Amino acid sequence: MADAVVVETLKAQNAGHAALTQADIDRLDQAWRAETKAADKPMINGLLGNPLSKYLAGRARASKGLVTELFVMDERGLNAGQSDLTSDYWQGDEAKWQKTYALGPGAVFIDKVDLDESTQRFQVQVSATVVDPASGAAIGAVTVGLDAEALEMQ
Repeated sequence: MADAVVVETLKAQNAGHAALTQADIDRLDQAWRAETKAADKPMINGLLGNPLSKYLAGRARASKGLVTELFVMDERGLNAGQSDLTSDYWQGDEAKWQKTYALGPGAVFIDKVDLDESTQRFQVQVSATVVDPASGAAIGAVTVGLDAEALEMQ
């Protein structure tokens, strides 16, 4: 996924998050989780309203139900864009990031079919490292949630 909006968003977010400590990341994730249950959602609305999230939402809609969710994570495992609300902001403690970005360019991880907490659908998540086409360096990861029932019908 080397679309310009993906690459540029990741480069900008990576630069902005370079100095974050693990404690900072944990605070951001806790704030996100709290906002999922709150009426006021400035952090969530900001991310869901960014150009990358709008692009991903369009790609998910174009799949006609096959794609249940689509999100891009930066080099720290923090969401940079997403088609739908995720239950957490930090993915760095999960296999979808650890078995892709953390392993470098070319890494792909296919998880088991499971009931997803965010989408409430049985899905399989396919994740891959996002690479900067100019440098060949890993700059993030992308996860695509695929509807398991829709896949069976294909």
